[in-house]
Amino acid sequence: MSGEDNLLKLVEVEEPEEHDYLLQEQVGFILRKAHQRHVSIFAAHIGDLTPPQFAALAKLRDVGETSQNQLGTLIAMDAATVKGVIDRLKARGLVELSKHEVDKRRLLVNLTAEGRDAIERLIPLAREITRETLAPLSAKEIATFMKLLAKLA
Repeated sequence: MSGEDNLLKLVEVEEPEEHDYLLQEQVGFILRKAHQRHVSIFAAHIGDLTPPQFAALAKLRDVGETSQNQLGTLIAMDAATVKGVIDRLKARGLVELSKHEVDKRRLLVNLTAEGRDAIERLIPLAREITRETLAPLSAKEIATFMKLLAKLA
């Protein structure tokens, strides 16, 4: 039996009886609680940005100028949500928008100098947020958890 098979055996859940539905044992409920814990840790370290705003800045740091729609795809946000995130970051002077040279309908997003400075200051805090979020787990459990979450994503 492979290591992955062993991991999956550890997380196998018995099929409950129809009347045995317990909310606190449901994957969505547990994921929501874990997410709420993570967001609380995030807010304690980075109180002036939301996680989606941080994600947009971090991804722009990685990829450079990109279209608003492409940025949304890269950070798993629909077009309406990413537009709101970008509008708020623009109002704070952290990103700038420009029209594509050929296709004037396409909006390009890029970090401003202030946005670049901000994300560079925030990356060490983001590493600490991840460390605190995962603190209850051992290194081996973290590796397993991240692998399993990636399968669900």
